[in-house]
Amino acid sequence: MMRQMTGRLFQARPLFLACLLLLCSCTGSQEDEGRKAPPGTIEQPGNGKDANKGSSDGTKTGTGQLEPYTIKFVYTGATQPDEQAVEEAMNDYLADKLNARIDLIPVDWGPWGDKINLMIASREKVDIMFTAQWNKHAVNVSKGAFLPLDDLLEQYGQGILQSLDPVFLEGSRIDGKNYAVPTNKEIAAQGGIVYRSDIAEELGIDMSAVKSIGDLDGVYRTILEKKPGMIPIYMKLGETFNSHYLGNYDALGDTSIPGIILKDSDGTEIKPGYEVERYVETLQITRDYYKKGYINKDAATNQTMNNAALQSGEVFSITSALKPGKADELAMQTGLTGKLAQLELSEKTIATSETAGAMLGISSTSQDPARAMMFINLLHTDKYLNNLINYGIEGKHYVKVTDTVIRPTAQTPQYNPGTNWMFGNQFLNYVWETEDPDKWSSFKAFNRNAKLSPGLGFVFDGEAVKAEIAAVVNVDRQYQIALETGSVDVDKVLPEYIERLKAAGIDKIVAEKQKQFDRFLADK
Repeated sequence: MMRQMTGRLFQARPLFLACLLLLCSCTGSQEDEGRKAPPGTIEQPGNGKDANKGSSDGTKTGTGQLEPYTIKFVYTGATQPDEQAVEEAMNDYLADKLNARIDLIPVDWGPWGDKINLMIASREKVDIMFTAQWNKHAVNVSKGAFLPLDDLLEQYGQGILQSLDPVFLEGSRIDGKNYAVPTNKEIAAQGGIVYRSDIAEELGIDMSAVKSIGDLDGVYRTILEKKPGMIPIYMKLGETFNSHYLGNYDALGDTSIPGIILKDSDGTEIKPGYEVERYVETLQITRDYYKKGYINKDAATNQTMNNAALQSGEVFSITSALKPGKADELAMQTGLTGKLAQLELSEKTIATSETAGAMLGISSTSQDPARAMMFINLLHTDKYLNNLINYGIEGKHYVKVTDTVIRPTAQTPQYNPGTNWMFGNQFLNYVWETEDPDKWSSFKAFNRNAKLSPGLGFVFDGEAVKAEIAAVVNVDRQYQIALETGSVDVDKVLPEYIERLKAAGIDKIVAEKQKQFDRFLADK
Protein backbone atom coordinates (compact mmCIF):
# COMPACT_ATOMS: atom_id res chain seq x y z
CA MET A 1 0.00 0.00 0.00
CA MET A 2 1.08 3.55 -0.62
CA ARG A 3 2.04 5.56 2.44
CA GLN A 4 1.54 9.26 2.98
CA MET A 5 3.77 11.28 0.69
CA THR A 6 6.52 13.33 2.30
CA GLY A 7 5.45 16.38 0.35
CA ARG A 8 8.89 17.07 -1.10
CA LEU A 9 8.87 17.40 -4.87
CA PHE A 10 12.02 15.36 -5.23
CA GLN A 11 15.16 14.54 -3.27
CA ALA A 12 17.16 16.69 -5.71
CA ARG A 13 14.91 19.56 -6.65
CA PRO A 14 17.60 21.61 -8.48
CA LEU A 15 18.45 18.67 -10.73
CA PHE A 16 14.79 18.18 -11.53
CA LEU A 17 14.26 21.81 -12.48
CA ALA A 18 17.38 21.81 -14.60
CA CYS A 19 16.12 18.78 -16.47
CA LEU A 20 12.74 20.41 -16.93
CA LEU A 21 14.17 23.59 -18.38
CA LEU A 22 16.57 21.82 -20.70
CA LEU A 23 14.36 18.85 -21.65
CA CYS A 24 17.14 17.58 -23.82
CA SER A 25 16.31 14.02 -24.79
CA CYS A 26 19.08 12.28 -26.68
CA THR A 27 18.51 10.60 -30.02
CA GLY A 28 21.39 8.91 -31.77
CA SER A 29 23.32 8.41 -28.54
CA GLN A 30 20.39 6.48 -27.11
CA GLU A 31 20.99 3.52 -29.35
CA ASP A 32 23.36 2.10 -26.72
CA GLU A 33 26.34 1.66 -29.00
CA GLY A 34 29.20 0.22 -27.02
CA ARG A 35 27.15 0.20 -23.81
CA LYS A 36 27.81 -2.67 -21.41
CA ALA A 37 25.45 -4.30 -18.97
CA PRO A 38 26.21 -4.63 -15.26
CA PRO A 39 28.39 -7.64 -14.41
CA GLY A 40 26.56 -10.94 -14.48
CA THR A 41 23.63 -9.77 -16.65
CA ILE A 42 22.72 -9.92 -20.32
CA GLU A 43 24.84 -7.79 -22.61
CA GLN A 44 22.98 -4.69 -23.77
CA PRO A 45 21.89 -4.53 -27.44
CA GLY A 46 23.56 -2.63 -30.25
CA ASN A 47 22.14 -0.56 -33.07
CA GLY A 48 20.71 -2.92 -35.64
CA LYS A 49 19.58 -6.43 -36.36
CA ASP A 50 22.88 -7.75 -37.72
CA ALA A 51 24.93 -6.04 -35.04
CA ASN A 52 22.60 -7.40 -32.39
CA LYS A 53 22.53 -11.03 -33.43
CA GLY A 54 25.66 -12.02 -31.56
CA SER A 55 29.43 -11.82 -31.57
CA SER A 56 31.53 -12.08 -34.71
CA ASP A 57 32.19 -15.80 -34.21
CA GLY A 58 28.48 -16.55 -34.19
CA THR A 59 28.16 -17.26 -30.46
CA LYS A 60 25.23 -15.87 -28.49
CA THR A 61 25.72 -12.92 -26.18
CA GLY A 62 25.34 -14.20 -22.66
CA THR A 63 22.04 -16.09 -22.89
CA GLY A 64 23.49 -19.36 -21.67
CA GLN A 65 22.98 -18.42 -18.02
CA LEU A 66 19.22 -17.88 -18.51
CA GLU A 67 16.47 -20.48 -18.56
CA PRO A 68 13.95 -20.20 -21.43
CA TYR A 69 11.07 -17.90 -20.54
CA THR A 70 7.96 -16.44 -22.21
CA ILE A 71 7.31 -12.76 -21.44
CA LYS A 72 3.59 -11.96 -21.35
CA PHE A 73 3.10 -8.36 -22.46
CA VAL A 74 -0.35 -6.76 -21.96
CA TYR A 75 -1.13 -3.42 -23.59
CA THR A 76 -4.07 -1.53 -25.01
CA GLY A 77 -4.76 -1.63 -28.73
CA ALA A 78 -6.39 -3.63 -31.48
CA THR A 79 -5.12 -7.06 -32.45
CA GLN A 80 -3.24 -6.82 -35.77
CA PRO A 81 -3.76 -9.38 -38.59
CA ASP A 82 -0.01 -10.04 -38.84
CA GLU A 83 0.62 -10.04 -35.09
CA GLN A 84 1.69 -13.70 -35.17
CA ALA A 85 4.33 -13.05 -37.83
CA VAL A 86 5.75 -10.12 -35.87
CA GLU A 87 5.76 -12.21 -32.69
CA GLU A 88 7.76 -14.90 -34.47
CA ALA A 89 10.29 -12.34 -35.70
CA MET A 90 10.60 -10.96 -32.17
CA ASN A 91 11.03 -14.48 -30.78
CA ASP A 92 13.88 -15.19 -33.22
CA TYR A 93 15.59 -12.04 -32.07
CA LEU A 94 14.92 -12.43 -28.34
CA ALA A 95 16.25 -15.99 -28.35
CA ASP A 96 19.71 -14.53 -28.87
CA LYS A 97 19.22 -11.57 -26.60
CA LEU A 98 17.33 -12.92 -23.60
CA ASN A 99 16.70 -16.64 -24.27
CA ALA A 100 13.05 -15.57 -24.20
CA ARG A 101 9.87 -15.52 -26.24
CA ILE A 102 7.22 -12.80 -26.29
CA ASP A 103 3.48 -13.22 -25.95
CA LEU A 104 1.83 -10.01 -27.17
CA ILE A 105 -1.57 -9.54 -25.51
CA PRO A 106 -3.33 -6.45 -26.92
CA VAL A 107 -6.65 -5.50 -25.33
CA ASP A 108 -9.04 -3.18 -27.18
CA TRP A 109 -9.59 0.24 -25.63
CA GLY A 110 -13.29 -0.37 -25.00
CA PRO A 111 -13.00 -3.35 -22.65
CA TRP A 112 -9.52 -2.39 -21.41
CA GLY A 113 -10.56 -1.09 -17.97
CA ASP A 114 -12.73 -4.06 -17.08
CA LYS A 115 -10.22 -6.62 -18.34
CA ILE A 116 -7.28 -5.07 -16.52
CA ASN A 117 -9.30 -4.87 -13.30
CA LEU A 118 -10.12 -8.56 -13.66
CA MET A 119 -6.49 -9.47 -14.37
CA ILE A 120 -5.34 -7.62 -11.28
CA ALA A 121 -8.10 -8.95 -9.03
CA SER A 122 -7.61 -12.55 -10.16
CA ARG A 123 -3.80 -12.30 -9.89
CA GLU A 124 -3.39 -13.48 -13.47
CA LYS A 125 0.25 -14.29 -14.24
CA VAL A 126 1.53 -11.66 -16.67
CA ASP A 127 4.85 -9.86 -16.85
CA ILE A 128 4.54 -6.39 -18.36
CA MET A 129 1.46 -4.14 -18.45
CA PHE A 130 0.88 -0.77 -20.03
CA THR A 131 -0.12 1.77 -17.40
CA ALA A 132 -0.55 5.54 -17.10
CA GLN A 133 -1.52 8.16 -14.58
CA TRP A 134 -4.79 8.75 -16.45
CA ASN A 135 -5.44 4.99 -16.46
CA LYS A 136 -5.70 4.34 -12.69
CA HIS A 137 -1.97 3.78 -12.23
CA ALA A 138 -1.89 5.09 -8.65
CA VAL A 139 -4.99 3.10 -7.73
CA ASN A 140 -3.50 -0.08 -9.17
CA VAL A 141 -0.21 0.54 -7.35
CA SER A 142 -2.18 0.77 -4.11
CA LYS A 143 -3.70 -2.61 -4.94
CA GLY A 144 -0.24 -4.14 -5.24
CA ALA A 145 -0.55 -4.69 -8.98
CA PHE A 146 2.99 -3.47 -9.82
CA LEU A 147 6.43 -4.10 -8.42
CA PRO A 148 8.71 -1.25 -7.27
CA LEU A 149 11.36 -1.00 -9.98
CA ASP A 150 14.25 1.03 -8.57
CA ASP A 151 16.49 -1.98 -7.86
CA LEU A 152 15.55 -3.66 -11.14
CA LEU A 153 16.37 -0.47 -13.02
CA GLU A 154 19.81 -0.33 -11.43
CA GLN A 155 20.52 -3.98 -12.23
CA TYR A 156 18.93 -4.47 -15.64
CA GLY A 157 17.83 -1.03 -16.85
CA GLN A 158 21.04 0.89 -17.30
CA GLY A 159 20.14 1.65 -20.92
CA ILE A 160 16.93 3.27 -19.67
CA LEU A 161 18.73 5.30 -17.03
CA GLN A 162 21.30 6.52 -19.55
CA SER A 163 18.82 7.52 -22.27
CA LEU A 164 15.69 8.66 -20.43
CA ASP A 165 15.53 12.28 -19.25
CA PRO A 166 15.53 12.08 -15.42
CA VAL A 167 12.42 14.26 -15.30
CA PHE A 168 10.32 11.29 -16.43
CA LEU A 169 11.37 8.99 -13.61
CA GLU A 170 11.33 11.78 -11.04
CA GLY A 171 7.89 12.92 -12.08
CA SER A 172 6.28 9.46 -12.12
CA ARG A 173 7.29 8.34 -8.63
CA ILE A 174 4.75 7.35 -6.01
CA ASP A 175 5.90 7.71 -2.42
CA GLY A 176 9.45 8.02 -3.70
CA LYS A 177 9.41 4.83 -5.76
CA ASN A 178 9.02 4.06 -9.46
CA TYR A 179 6.40 1.43 -10.24
CA ALA A 180 6.64 1.80 -14.02
CA VAL A 181 9.07 2.96 -16.70
CA PRO A 182 7.85 5.98 -18.71
CA THR A 183 8.05 6.07 -22.49
CA ASN A 184 10.75 8.41 -23.77
CA LYS A 185 8.67 10.88 -25.77
CA GLU A 186 7.39 14.44 -25.71
CA ILE A 187 6.87 15.82 -22.21
CA ALA A 188 4.66 18.82 -22.97
CA ALA A 189 0.94 18.37 -23.58
CA GLN A 190 -1.64 20.13 -25.71
CA GLY A 191 -5.14 19.34 -26.86
CA GLY A 192 -7.29 20.05 -29.87
CA ILE A 193 -8.85 18.26 -32.82
CA VAL A 194 -7.65 16.29 -35.80
CA TYR A 195 -9.85 16.96 -38.82
CA ARG A 196 -10.32 16.19 -42.51
CA SER A 197 -8.35 18.97 -44.16
CA ASP A 198 -9.44 17.81 -47.61
CA ILE A 199 -13.10 18.29 -46.68
CA ALA A 200 -12.41 21.70 -45.12
CA GLU A 201 -10.63 22.78 -48.30
CA GLU A 202 -13.39 21.39 -50.52
CA LEU A 203 -16.05 23.35 -48.61
CA GLY A 204 -13.98 26.52 -48.23
CA ILE A 205 -13.86 26.34 -44.42
CA ASP A 206 -11.19 28.56 -42.87
CA MET A 207 -9.95 26.50 -39.93
CA SER A 208 -7.37 29.14 -39.01
CA ALA A 209 -10.24 31.28 -37.70
CA VAL A 210 -11.05 28.66 -35.06
CA LYS A 211 -9.46 29.57 -31.72
CA SER A 212 -11.77 27.84 -29.24
CA ILE A 213 -14.32 25.04 -28.94
CA GLY A 214 -17.10 27.60 -29.34
CA ASP A 215 -15.67 28.69 -32.71
CA LEU A 216 -16.34 25.22 -34.10
CA ASP A 217 -20.09 25.86 -34.26
CA GLY A 218 -19.97 27.41 -37.72
CA VAL A 219 -17.58 24.76 -39.02
CA TYR A 220 -19.78 21.91 -37.88
CA ARG A 221 -22.94 23.60 -39.18
CA THR A 222 -21.34 23.73 -42.63
CA ILE A 223 -20.36 20.05 -42.47
CA LEU A 224 -23.88 19.06 -41.44
CA GLU A 225 -25.44 21.10 -44.27
CA LYS A 226 -23.05 20.25 -47.10
CA LYS A 227 -21.97 16.73 -46.17
CA PRO A 228 -25.14 14.89 -45.11
CA GLY A 229 -24.28 11.66 -43.35
CA MET A 230 -20.88 12.87 -42.14
CA ILE A 231 -20.49 13.25 -38.35
CA PRO A 232 -18.95 16.67 -37.62
CA ILE A 233 -17.29 15.58 -34.32
CA TYR A 234 -16.98 12.02 -33.06
CA MET A 235 -16.96 11.43 -29.31
CA LYS A 236 -16.69 8.47 -26.97
CA LEU A 237 -15.64 7.69 -23.41
CA GLY A 238 -12.55 9.75 -22.56
CA GLU A 239 -12.55 11.56 -25.91
CA THR A 240 -14.63 14.70 -25.45
CA PHE A 241 -14.17 18.46 -25.20
CA ASN A 242 -13.82 17.97 -21.43
CA SER A 243 -10.96 15.48 -21.73
CA HIS A 244 -8.06 16.51 -19.50
CA TYR A 245 -5.80 17.28 -22.47
CA LEU A 246 -8.30 19.77 -23.91
CA GLY A 247 -9.52 21.25 -20.64
CA ASN A 248 -6.01 21.38 -19.15
CA TYR A 249 -7.33 19.79 -15.96
CA ASP A 250 -4.68 18.55 -13.53
CA ALA A 251 -6.09 15.79 -11.34
CA LEU A 252 -2.84 15.69 -9.34
CA GLY A 253 -2.56 11.97 -9.82
CA ASP A 254 -5.04 9.45 -11.12
CA THR A 255 -7.64 11.20 -13.28
CA SER A 256 -10.36 8.87 -11.99
CA ILE A 257 -10.03 10.50 -8.53
CA PRO A 258 -11.97 13.78 -8.25
CA GLY A 259 -10.44 17.13 -7.40
CA ILE A 260 -8.66 19.25 -10.01
CA ILE A 261 -6.72 22.44 -10.60
CA LEU A 262 -6.06 24.05 -13.98
CA LYS A 263 -2.65 23.32 -15.49
CA ASP A 264 -2.62 26.62 -17.37
CA SER A 265 -3.39 28.69 -14.27
CA ASP A 266 -1.53 29.55 -11.07
CA GLY A 267 -4.40 28.65 -8.77
CA THR A 268 -3.86 25.95 -6.16
CA GLU A 269 -7.37 25.52 -4.76
CA ILE A 270 -8.59 22.01 -5.58
CA LYS A 271 -12.20 21.75 -6.69
CA PRO A 272 -14.50 19.05 -7.99
CA GLY A 273 -15.06 19.47 -11.72
CA TYR A 274 -18.60 20.76 -11.30
CA GLU A 275 -17.25 23.79 -9.39
CA VAL A 276 -14.79 24.69 -12.17
CA GLU A 277 -16.32 27.25 -14.53
CA ARG A 278 -14.47 25.95 -17.60
CA TYR A 279 -15.73 22.43 -17.05
CA VAL A 280 -19.40 23.43 -16.71
CA GLU A 281 -19.25 25.85 -19.65
CA THR A 282 -17.81 23.07 -21.80
CA LEU A 283 -20.61 20.74 -20.73
CA GLN A 284 -23.13 23.33 -21.96
CA ILE A 285 -21.35 23.83 -25.30
CA THR A 286 -21.19 20.09 -25.81
CA ARG A 287 -24.88 19.69 -25.03
CA ASP A 288 -25.68 22.43 -27.55
CA TYR A 289 -23.61 20.67 -30.22
CA TYR A 290 -25.27 17.35 -29.45
CA LYS A 291 -28.75 18.83 -29.86
CA LYS A 292 -27.69 20.41 -33.15
CA GLY A 293 -26.64 17.01 -34.46
CA TYR A 294 -22.90 17.67 -34.55
CA ILE A 295 -22.03 14.74 -32.25
CA ASN A 296 -22.68 11.05 -32.91
CA LYS A 297 -25.90 10.04 -31.14
CA ASP A 298 -24.34 6.92 -29.60
CA ALA A 299 -21.43 8.82 -28.03
CA ALA A 300 -22.31 7.68 -24.50
CA THR A 301 -22.21 3.98 -25.41
CA ASN A 302 -20.11 3.56 -28.57
CA GLN A 303 -16.69 1.99 -28.00
CA THR A 304 -15.33 2.46 -31.54
CA MET A 305 -11.87 3.96 -31.35
CA ASN A 306 -11.20 7.43 -32.78
CA ASN A 307 -8.85 5.99 -35.40
CA ALA A 308 -11.49 3.58 -36.64
CA ALA A 309 -14.09 6.33 -36.71
CA LEU A 310 -11.84 8.48 -38.91
CA GLN A 311 -10.97 5.52 -41.10
CA SER A 312 -14.64 4.91 -41.84
CA GLY A 313 -14.74 8.13 -43.86
CA GLU A 314 -17.90 9.18 -42.01
CA VAL A 315 -16.27 11.52 -39.49
CA PHE A 316 -14.96 15.06 -40.03
CA SER A 317 -13.10 15.50 -36.73
CA ILE A 318 -12.08 13.89 -33.46
CA THR A 319 -10.70 15.29 -30.21
CA SER A 320 -7.07 14.42 -29.58
CA ALA A 321 -4.03 15.01 -27.44
CA LEU A 322 -1.64 16.74 -29.83
CA LYS A 323 2.08 16.80 -30.51
CA PRO A 324 4.16 17.60 -33.60
CA GLY A 325 3.07 15.36 -36.48
CA LYS A 326 0.05 13.85 -34.69
CA ALA A 327 -2.20 14.26 -37.74
CA ASP A 328 0.43 12.65 -39.97
CA GLU A 329 0.68 9.67 -37.61
CA LEU A 330 -3.10 9.21 -37.66
CA ALA A 331 -3.15 9.60 -41.44
CA MET A 332 -0.75 6.66 -41.78
CA GLN A 333 -2.80 4.55 -39.40
CA THR A 334 -6.10 5.28 -41.11
CA GLY A 335 -5.10 5.36 -44.77
CA LEU A 336 -5.91 9.08 -44.97
CA THR A 337 -2.46 10.31 -45.98
CA GLY A 338 -2.56 13.95 -46.97
CA LYS A 339 -6.14 14.33 -45.77
CA LEU A 340 -5.73 15.15 -42.07
CA ALA A 341 -4.61 18.23 -40.16
CA GLN A 342 -4.51 19.20 -36.50
CA LEU A 343 -5.77 22.27 -34.70
CA GLU A 344 -4.52 23.26 -31.24
CA LEU A 345 -7.24 24.47 -28.87
CA SER A 346 -5.47 24.58 -25.51
CA GLU A 347 -2.29 26.01 -24.05
CA LYS A 348 0.85 23.87 -24.01
CA THR A 349 1.51 22.61 -20.46
CA ILE A 350 3.64 20.23 -18.40
CA ALA A 351 2.27 18.33 -15.42
CA THR A 352 2.85 15.06 -13.62
CA SER A 353 0.32 13.53 -16.01
CA GLU A 354 2.84 13.99 -18.83
CA THR A 355 5.77 12.39 -17.02
CA ALA A 356 3.53 9.42 -16.22
CA GLY A 357 1.32 9.55 -19.32
CA ALA A 358 2.57 6.31 -20.91
CA MET A 359 4.50 3.69 -18.97
CA LEU A 360 5.29 0.00 -18.75
CA GLY A 361 4.95 -1.63 -15.34
CA ILE A 362 6.08 -5.06 -14.22
CA SER A 363 3.24 -7.06 -12.73
CA SER A 364 3.62 -8.34 -9.19
CA THR A 365 2.55 -11.72 -10.61
CA SER A 366 5.54 -11.90 -12.97
CA GLN A 367 7.53 -15.12 -12.65
CA ASP A 368 10.72 -13.40 -13.86
CA PRO A 369 10.77 -9.64 -13.13
CA ALA A 370 14.43 -9.40 -14.11
CA ARG A 371 13.71 -10.73 -17.60
CA ALA A 372 10.77 -8.33 -17.90
CA MET A 373 13.05 -5.39 -17.07
CA MET A 374 15.64 -6.63 -19.58
CA PHE A 375 12.93 -6.56 -22.27
CA ILE A 376 11.78 -3.03 -21.32
CA ASN A 377 15.43 -1.97 -21.41
CA LEU A 378 15.69 -3.30 -24.96
CA LEU A 379 12.64 -1.29 -26.01
CA HIS A 380 14.46 1.82 -24.79
CA THR A 381 17.82 1.07 -26.39
CA ASP A 382 17.52 -1.41 -29.27
CA LYS A 383 16.53 0.29 -32.51
CA TYR A 384 15.77 -2.94 -34.35
CA LEU A 385 13.46 -4.38 -31.67
CA ASN A 386 11.76 -1.06 -31.03
CA ASN A 387 10.87 -0.60 -34.69
CA LEU A 388 9.93 -4.26 -35.11
CA ILE A 389 7.22 -4.06 -32.46
CA ASN A 390 6.02 -0.67 -33.71
CA TYR A 391 6.21 -1.05 -37.50
CA GLY A 392 6.48 -4.76 -38.20
CA ILE A 393 8.85 -6.59 -40.54
CA GLU A 394 11.10 -4.69 -42.93
CA GLY A 395 10.37 -5.54 -46.57
CA LYS A 396 6.88 -6.71 -45.67
CA HIS A 397 5.13 -4.03 -43.60
CA TYR A 398 7.45 -1.21 -44.72
CA VAL A 399 10.51 -0.53 -46.85
CA LYS A 400 13.37 1.78 -45.98
CA VAL A 401 13.93 4.98 -47.93
CA THR A 402 16.92 5.94 -45.77
CA ASP A 403 18.27 4.65 -42.48
CA THR A 404 15.61 6.61 -40.62
CA VAL A 405 12.78 7.14 -43.14
CA ILE A 406 10.36 4.39 -44.24
CA ARG A 407 7.65 3.95 -46.87
CA PRO A 408 4.45 1.87 -46.51
CA THR A 409 3.69 -1.24 -48.56
CA ALA A 410 0.49 -3.02 -49.50
CA GLN A 411 0.93 -5.06 -46.30
CA THR A 412 1.26 -2.06 -43.95
CA PRO A 413 -2.42 -2.25 -42.86
CA GLN A 414 -1.80 -5.81 -41.71
CA TYR A 415 0.49 -4.52 -38.96
CA ASN A 416 0.11 -0.86 -38.02
CA PRO A 417 -0.75 -0.78 -34.29
CA GLY A 418 -0.01 2.92 -33.66
CA THR A 419 1.61 2.09 -30.33
CA ASN A 420 4.82 4.13 -30.70
CA TRP A 421 3.92 6.40 -27.80
CA MET A 422 3.52 3.41 -25.49
CA PHE A 423 6.65 1.37 -26.09
CA GLY A 424 10.10 2.35 -24.90
CA ASN A 425 11.81 5.16 -26.75
CA GLN A 426 10.08 7.12 -29.51
CA PHE A 427 13.36 8.77 -30.49
CA LEU A 428 14.46 5.42 -31.92
CA ASN A 429 11.39 5.23 -34.18
CA TYR A 430 11.59 5.45 -37.95
CA VAL A 431 9.69 8.28 -39.62
CA TRP A 432 7.23 7.70 -42.46
CA GLU A 433 8.19 9.51 -45.67
CA THR A 434 4.96 11.52 -45.40
CA GLU A 435 6.04 12.89 -42.02
CA ASP A 436 8.44 15.71 -41.23
CA PRO A 437 11.95 14.22 -41.45
CA ASP A 438 12.89 16.52 -38.55
CA LYS A 439 10.04 15.19 -36.42
CA TRP A 440 12.18 14.40 -33.38
CA SER A 441 13.78 17.85 -33.43
CA SER A 442 10.25 19.25 -33.49
CA PHE A 443 9.46 17.21 -30.39
CA LYS A 444 12.31 18.87 -28.54
CA ALA A 445 11.12 22.32 -29.63
CA PHE A 446 7.57 21.39 -28.57
CA ASN A 447 8.83 20.65 -25.06
CA ARG A 448 10.17 24.18 -24.66
CA ASN A 449 8.21 27.16 -23.33
CA ALA A 450 5.35 25.13 -21.92
CA LYS A 451 3.38 26.35 -18.90
CA LEU A 452 4.30 24.39 -15.75
CA SER A 453 1.34 23.22 -13.69
CA PRO A 454 1.42 24.29 -10.02
CA GLY A 455 0.95 20.59 -9.26
CA LEU A 456 3.99 19.36 -11.16
CA GLY A 457 5.63 16.56 -9.17
CA PHE A 458 2.70 15.93 -6.81
CA VAL A 459 0.78 12.65 -6.81
CA PHE A 460 -2.20 12.24 -4.49
CA ASP A 461 -2.19 9.27 -2.11
CA GLY A 462 -5.80 8.11 -1.87
CA GLU A 463 -5.28 5.43 0.77
CA ALA A 464 -7.08 7.42 3.49
CA VAL A 465 -10.21 7.81 1.34
CA LYS A 466 -10.16 4.64 -0.75
CA ALA A 467 -13.75 3.70 0.19
CA GLU A 468 -15.00 7.10 -0.93
CA ILE A 469 -12.97 6.89 -4.15
CA ALA A 470 -14.53 3.53 -5.01
CA ALA A 471 -18.00 4.96 -4.41
CA VAL A 472 -17.34 8.06 -6.51
CA VAL A 473 -15.90 6.01 -9.39
CA ASN A 474 -19.11 3.99 -9.40
CA VAL A 475 -21.20 7.18 -9.62
CA ASP A 476 -19.00 8.50 -12.42
CA ARG A 477 -19.71 5.38 -14.48
CA GLN A 478 -23.41 6.22 -14.38
CA TYR A 479 -23.25 9.93 -15.20
CA GLN A 480 -19.93 11.26 -16.45
CA ILE A 481 -19.79 10.01 -20.03
CA ALA A 482 -23.45 10.92 -20.69
CA LEU A 483 -22.84 14.48 -19.48
CA GLU A 484 -19.49 14.97 -21.19
CA THR A 485 -20.77 13.81 -24.59
CA GLY A 486 -23.81 16.09 -24.39
CA SER A 487 -26.15 13.10 -24.40
CA VAL A 488 -28.28 14.36 -21.50
CA ASP A 489 -29.73 17.68 -20.33
CA VAL A 490 -27.00 19.36 -18.26
CA ASP A 491 -29.40 21.55 -16.27
CA LYS A 492 -31.42 18.52 -15.24
CA VAL A 493 -28.79 15.80 -14.80
CA LEU A 494 -25.82 17.72 -13.39
CA PRO A 495 -27.57 18.57 -10.07
CA GLU A 496 -28.52 14.91 -9.68
CA TYR A 497 -24.92 13.88 -10.43
CA ILE A 498 -23.59 16.34 -7.85
CA GLU A 499 -26.00 15.06 -5.23
CA ARG A 500 -24.89 11.47 -5.84
CA LEU A 501 -21.21 12.48 -5.72
CA LYS A 502 -21.67 14.25 -2.40
CA ALA A 503 -23.45 11.23 -0.97
CA ALA A 504 -20.52 9.07 -2.13
CA GLY A 505 -18.02 11.26 -0.24
CA ILE A 506 -16.51 13.57 -2.86
CA ASP A 507 -16.06 16.41 -0.37
CA LYS A 508 -13.95 14.19 1.87
CA ILE A 509 -11.75 13.20 -1.08
CA VAL A 510 -11.21 16.79 -2.18
CA ALA A 511 -10.42 17.89 1.39
CA GLU A 512 -7.82 15.12 1.78
CA LYS A 513 -6.27 15.96 -1.58
CA GLN A 514 -6.10 19.65 -0.66
CA LYS A 515 -4.45 18.83 2.67
CA GLN A 516 -1.74 16.77 0.99
CA PHE A 517 -1.28 19.34 -1.78
CA ASP A 518 -0.94 22.22 0.68
CA ARG A 519 1.77 20.29 2.51
CA PHE A 520 3.55 19.65 -0.80
CA LEU A 521 3.42 23.33 -1.75
CA ALA A 522 4.67 24.44 1.66
CA ASP A 523 7.63 22.05 1.52
CA LYS A 524 8.43 23.00 -2.08
